[in-house]
Amino acid sequence: MSMLPDIDPASAPRPGISQLASVIDARARDLGGFTVGRVLPAPARKLIGPFIFFDHMGPSAFAPGHGIDVRPHPHIGLATVTYLFAGEIVHRDSLGSHQPIRPGDVNWMTAGRGIVHSERTSAELRRTGSPLDGLQLWVALPRRHEETEPDFRHYPARDLPSAVIAGTRVRVLAGSAFGHSSPVRTLSPLFYVDAAMPAGSELPLPDEHEERAAYVVSGKIECGNEQAQRGRMLVLAPGAPATLRAVGDARVAFIGGAPIDGERHIFWNFVSSSEARIEQARRDWREGRFPKVPGDEQEFIPLPP
Repeated sequence: MSMLPDIDPASAPRPGISQLASVIDARARDLGGFTVGRVLPAPARKLIGPFIFFDHMGPSAFAPGHGIDVRPHPHIGLATVTYLFAGEIVHRDSLGSHQPIRPGDVNWMTAGRGIVHSERTSAELRRTGSPLDGLQLWVALPRRHEETEPDFRHYPARDLPSAVIAGTRVRVLAGSAFGHSSPVRTLSPLFYVDAAMPAGSELPLPDEHEERAAYVVSGKIECGNEQAQRGRMLVLAPGAPATLRAVGDARVAFIGGAPIDGERHIFWNFVSSSEARIEQARRDWREGRFPKVPGDEQEFIPLPP
């Protein structure tokens, strides 16, 4: 799902809490028929490691005849990462990819020098109605890879490693954490983990990555003196040992990695270390120079003002 990021003053540093650097609350955004919770970018933090955008889609329930229709739109300088807890999204892109994503799978699309994609509910699910609950993240690419060839890869749930750590089932979706490494191809050091925490469980968080954050997908957790429920992200202090405790059954996503190599500019669906490059991408989309999406050529999202 790609939309114009915006920032509200909904977060603040927590200098008095040793385990936490800041707390970020998701802001509700209506995307025309369904609601997302936007977490990144935020005033307290623009990025966590290389992660520059974080949306929680849903949970929503579409009635028969309804679904999502994210029309073809462009990206540069980033990778989109889609992961679902419920429902299905059909991905198409200008490389010719046509891939449904279902719960537990990872869709990793590297935009590089430029790609166009769409995301829609299938005709079959549109007839019956369907749920949707999931996360979409953007990863800013390192400078040396910002203009790489675009690429799309689908990783089925069965190929992603999982383990039980201190009573918590963790799945390593990308990068390395908790002694396990995902097969997902990344271009920078990072980690992305889905954790199902039973009530009362405690999970010490890995500290090999400089920047780390925990987002509560559902339930309630504690970290130090801070409590967090669905829609809240706890940004951990660099190098500080941190342990999460599940107040009730909880689902938590962990992200982080090495800091990105320099400032990134962001406009609409474009991320780059160069403002001039973003301006070029704006002109290219406005003037129709991006490629079309095979099988979804009739519609597109216009460049916002």
